[in-house]
Amino acid sequence: MTDSLPPFPPPDAEPGEPRASRRSSRQLFKVGAFGVAALLAYYAFTAQVDDPLLLYEGLAILFLAVLPSLLWARRGGDQLPVFEVLLLTTANAYALPVLNGHADLKVYPTDLISLCAGAVLLFQITAISTYLLIRGRPGRTPFYTDEIMGHGMENYIGYGLVLSTIYTFVSIFYESSIPYEINGILRAAFYGIGLVSVFIQSRRWGMKTLRPRERSVLVATITVQVLIQFSTLFLVGGISIIVLAVVGYVAGGRRLPIVPVIAVLALVALLHNGKSAMRNKYWIEGQDHQQVAFTGLLPFYAEWIENGLSTGSEGDQALAKKLFDRTSLMQILCLVASYTPEHQPYLDGKTYAQIPGQFIPRFFWPDKPPGHISTYTLAIYYGLQNEEATQTTTIGFGMISEAYANFGFFGVGILACALGAFYKKVHIATANSPLLSYPGLYLIILLAWSFQTEWTLSIWLSSMFQAGVAVMGIPFVLRNFLG
Repeated sequence: MTDSLPPFPPPDAEPGEPRASRRSSRQLFKVGAFGVAALLAYYAFTAQVDDPLLLYEGLAILFLAVLPSLLWARRGGDQLPVFEVLLLTTANAYALPVLNGHADLKVYPTDLISLCAGAVLLFQITAISTYLLIRGRPGRTPFYTDEIMGHGMENYIGYGLVLSTIYTFVSIFYESSIPYEINGILRAAFYGIGLVSVFIQSRRWGMKTLRPRERSVLVATITVQVLIQFSTLFLVGGISIIVLAVVGYVAGGRRLPIVPVIAVLALVALLHNGKSAMRNKYWIEGQDHQQVAFTGLLPFYAEWIENGLSTGSEGDQALAKKLFDRTSLMQILCLVASYTPEHQPYLDGKTYAQIPGQFIPRFFWPDKPPGHISTYTLAIYYGLQNEEATQTTTIGFGMISEAYANFGFFGVGILACALGAFYKKVHIATANSPLLSYPGLYLIILLAWSFQTEWTLSIWLSSMFQAGVAVMGIPFVLRNFLG
C-alpha cells in the first residue's frame, strides 16, 4: 500500500464512477485519438515546411501538446484537466504556426526556427516528465474534503453569472463611474466569480444536471458577456469565457459539443477577419481604444460582420488559419532567440525579480509598477516598443519566451520543472476535493489561467492570486462571519 497517486491511472481506476461515464470517457478517447492521428497525417503531407527536421519538430510539438489530454480522456474520473489544458495551449501557440508556415516566421532562418522548436520540445518533455514523476498524498482534512456551504450552494451559482455580467456591462460602458482605487479589487472579484460560475454551470450541463431555466441563464449571460467583451475590439476576453465553458462541458460530460464549437469558431474567425478594419475606424492613434456606446452595439456588429465578409474571399479555411495565427507565440520566441545572447545578453532573472512587488496592494504602494511590467520590460528590451507605446498596447510574450530571455535553454527547463511539479502537487492534493470546496474553486481558477498563453510569469501569478483571494474569500466571509 502506497500513499502516492499513480500519474496516469487506468481507465477503470475509479470504482465509484458510473459505467455510463466510463463509456463516455472511452468514446471521447477514441474520437480524440482518431482526430489527432488524422491531424498529424494531414500536416505530415500538407505542412508548409521545407526542412524535414523542422517538420518532425512541429509534428512532435503537436503530439506532445495533445498527449496529456488524450490520457485524461482515457483514464476517466472526476478530476479537472488542468495540466492537460496547459500543455494543449502549446499546440496553437507553437506547433500550428510552424506547420502552417506563419507569415512572421518567414523572416527567420530555418535553423533558428528549429532551435526554438527544440526549446518548446524541451519545455513539453520536461514538464510532462516532471508531472509523471512527482508523488504525494491527497488532502484528507476537512479543508480539502468538505464543501464550503453544503450542496445547496450550487443553487446560487446563477446569481454569480448575473452579477459578473452586470459588472462587465458597467466596467466597459460606464468605467468612469467606478472609483479607480477599488476598480482593481472589483475586477478581480467579479472576473473570478464569473469564471467559476461559467465553469461550474457548464460542467453541470455536461453532466446533464443543469435545469432548463439554468441553461437559459447560462447561455444568455455568456452571450451578453462575450458580445460586450468583443465590443472593445479585443477578442481574447470573450474567447477565454467561451473556452472555459467548452472545457467545463467536456469535463462534465466527456463529450465535445462539435456543432456549437464549429459555429462559434466560424463567428470568431469572421470577426477576427474584420477586426483590423474596425480598429482603424474606432481606435484613435496614440490613444486608448474608443469604446462604442451600448446603444450603438447593433449597427457596430452589423458593420463588423460586413467588414469580416468583405475581406473573407479567401475562404473558411483561410479565416480559421488567420484565427489560429493570432494565437501564435512562435515568432516572439524566434525574435528573442535571434537577439539573445549574441546581440542582447540574457536578462539573468530581471523580469522574475519584478514578481514580489506585484503582490503588494496598491493601497500600500501607490507608485506600484503596472501589472504587465515584465511584458513591458521585454518589449522595450527587444526594441518592439518604447516606454510611451506600452501605455496603449501590450505585446504578448508568454512564459517560454520570457524564460529564454532570462536564462536561455536552462531557463526553459527550470520553468517546465516548476510548472510540472506545481500542477502535479495541486492535482494530488485536491484528489478528494469536491468542486465547491476551497481547493475545488482554486482548481477552476488555475484551469482558467492555464490557457493564458501570452502572459509572463509575473502577471500570471499575481492575477491568479488576486482572483483566488476574491473567489475563495467571499464564501469564507459568508460562511464564517455571516452564517
